[in-house]
Amino acid sequence: MTSALPVQTCLWFDGDAEAAAALYTALIPGSAITRVTRMSPEGPALMVNFHLAGVPYQALNGGPQFKHSPAVSISVSTPDQAETDRLWEALLADGGQPSQCAWLTDRFGLSWQIVPEALPRLLGAADRAAAGRAMQAMLKMGKIDIAALEAAFQGN
Repeated sequence: MTSALPVQTCLWFDGDAEAAAALYTALIPGSAITRVTRMSPEGPALMVNFHLAGVPYQALNGGPQFKHSPAVSISVSTPDQAETDRLWEALLADGGQPSQCAWLTDRFGLSWQIVPEALPRLLGAADRAAAGRAMQAMLKMGKIDIAALEAAFQGN
């Protein structure tokens, strides 16, 4: 029997792998770039290995052939509105695009979900009518507003 094999998600970039990895690891606590592979000492990165809060990723400068798609996103669970706002604004900076229901696309074209811990708690509540009101409120949001979700849940 063999030991566990290392598994990581590879994200394809068109020249921005190192900048993307630097941004992502700066934003998510407990994250780091672990290796940068270059074809020459002064050349651009070919691959950047990094982890976000312990989850391993590899960023590959593969060229313009493939683009990111919302079919794959990085989902971050945030403890409160302040952390939700911080990540949302930082990922939108310099050309990112907001979407709906906690989704956005950063300036590198990668999709993210910035999900406050309150969202799944409210949507999964035993009071299905209240959960439905929270869902309806969420469907009208881009960035999740926890206070507005809780107000909808309470019927206010």
